[in-house]
Amino acid sequence: MNGTARHLIIVQSVVFTAAALLMTIMAAHADDGALIGRWYSALLVADRTELSELLADDVRIKLDDLGIVQSKQEFIASIDEWKSAVAGAAIRHRTEESGGGVTTVIACYDFPDNDMLMRETFAVKDNRITASSQAAIAENCDGY
Repeated sequence: MNGTARHLIIVQSVVFTAAALLMTIMAAHADDGALIGRWYSALLVADRTELSELLADDVRIKLDDLGIVQSKQEFIASIDEWKSAVAGAAIRHRTEESGGGVTTVIACYDFPDNDMLMRETFAVKDNRITASSQAAIAENCDGY
């Protein structure tokens, strides 16, 4: 095998490896996006079972505006109260940034009497949310 053929084989190998790595990274981001989509769907209907399945056992959910950090158990216990608050609401969300197992989302919570624009960050590992934080960025969804 001459030098040119060997060089071509090496280049093909590098390109194949890079493509495989890129597809793996893209699949992980797509999986995180699907998981977060499931989160908002379950949150909208206050589905305790689905929310519980999406959260890691040691998750910490930080509600910046309220100064609260909840465990999984505390969050799930609060779902009954949330269910009445979310009745008749809609939630729209879009990914703002994603990488390294962390996804930041802009979410519009459109309640019957008001709406609120939030920035929410999710840390995801092994297809479970391991941490979440949320903070209001506007008192309405005009900027969504």
